[in-house]
Amino acid sequence: MVAENPLFQGSLSRKKFQATVVNDIWPEVLFFTLIAMMVTLVNKLTETNLSAASSLLTVLGTVLGLVISFRTSSAYERFSEGRRLWGSVQVLCRNAAQTIWLHVPNERPNKTDPTLSKPALYGILEKKSMINLLQGIAVALKHMLRAEPGVYYEDLYPLVCLLPRYAYLADGSKPNDLLPMWQASLAGKRSEWKPPTLKKSATTLTVGVSLDEVEKSGWHSTSRSRAGFDPEGVLPTVFSDVPLRPSRNPPSDGFFSYFPIFRPLKRLRKAFSRDREIHNIDGDSELDAAERKRRNREPTDSNVPLEIIMYLNGYNAFLLRNTYLPPAAATSLTNTLSSLHDAISGLDRIRTTPLPFAYQAHLRISLWFYLLFLPFQLYKTMFWLTIPATAFTAFLLLGFLEIGQEIENPFNYDLNDLDLDSFCLMLQRDLHEITAHPGPLVPDDYVFTNWNQPFAPADRRSAEEILGDTRHVYHGDSGKESVRETLLQNWQIVDTQTRKR
Repeated sequence: MVAENPLFQGSLSRKKFQATVVNDIWPEVLFFTLIAMMVTLVNKLTETNLSAASSLLTVLGTVLGLVISFRTSSAYERFSEGRRLWGSVQVLCRNAAQTIWLHVPNERPNKTDPTLSKPALYGILEKKSMINLLQGIAVALKHMLRAEPGVYYEDLYPLVCLLPRYAYLADGSKPNDLLPMWQASLAGKRSEWKPPTLKKSATTLTVGVSLDEVEKSGWHSTSRSRAGFDPEGVLPTVFSDVPLRPSRNPPSDGFFSYFPIFRPLKRLRKAFSRDREIHNIDGDSELDAAERKRRNREPTDSNVPLEIIMYLNGYNAFLLRNTYLPPAAATSLTNTLSSLHDAISGLDRIRTTPLPFAYQAHLRISLWFYLLFLPFQLYKTMFWLTIPATAFTAFLLLGFLEIGQEIENPFNYDLNDLDLDSFCLMLQRDLHEITAHPGPLVPDDYVFTNWNQPFAPADRRSAEEILGDTRHVYHGDSGKESVRETLLQNWQIVDTQTRKR
């Protein structure tokens, strides 16, 4: 069977075109093609001879080809390792969730004073909250790998806002507990905001403020249509003292996305805009010193996934200290969290350890010089074909070099990067599926029913019928031998009917 060519799957679209490297390398390909055209026209239309010996063409081409191949292979290795480590994060989060949901008991008895025992609902709420933190680890890791600091995102803050470190002036917390970046972002807002009163009812919590006040005060609420794709709509509705940023913050596609040759001008424009903004702030007499300091402050941040793992480890210690979790299960949970931390460290290592700049710069400059002098060496043997030959060579070599640079960091928003948003949503669905499980069931609840035929295909009676038929040979003195004969017949039937003739 011939596999489908991904280039021709579906309809050609702008998004599929952007997934290629054509829009990144076409200015360079055009430049070297114009050089080849200039060399060909000068040689053809004038008496000037711009051709050169091609003795170095084969040697340099082979060397550059090997180096570019190594560059692309190194980048793909990082891409593959990033996907493998993220798969490990998903598996470890699911394992930790299953351990918490199935092994931690719901009841919290008090041996000294039974009247102080906590109901089963208390344990269920506690376990579900910890599993929500496992989902928060994946989302926080996604933002950390994309160099998006903080927790104020629509898909992250509702999951971690219960933690004292991230809650807004939580009970018992001090202003110094907040991170410097959040202290800077909250400057001038602490005295203006007062938490809305919550009215407790038997089944729900209703906000004792009007809808307009809720919208103005900064409650995290999704106004998207529930009929369509709305992953943030299923998250908790919580108060946020800072406006939440979208879950995805990709760079906008503009002029510089299609004309990468002008990207240095973009950096100059940013530098000029920053200098002008600082000048305007310094010259504004209405801004006080605190506001000016807040705007000029360098943001700092902590490792949010590490913070969450520390709370989960503390929860594990709490369970073990109060004998709520067997030592074997507690050891398994400890090892799972340790492996999860190792996987997160591996992903961060990939993000923060690019290939050395000297290697990348020297390779690209060498390739530019090779393509620049290529038409001079090709003209003696190819004449007019020098132009398309140079264009194809530039497209081939520059394309592989650009592919290596694009997939070197597989965590960004490029169309060829890993779909971290999809991975997080996949883990979210898996965790909710785990918590939808009724918990540790007794085998009697599902084994000995009419739906189970354990001895099929030789004996297609249900387990309930087999147990009820006390006159069958299974219940006699030779019952074990009879069961073995039935299992042997199963093997013979399955072996015969599952082999192709």
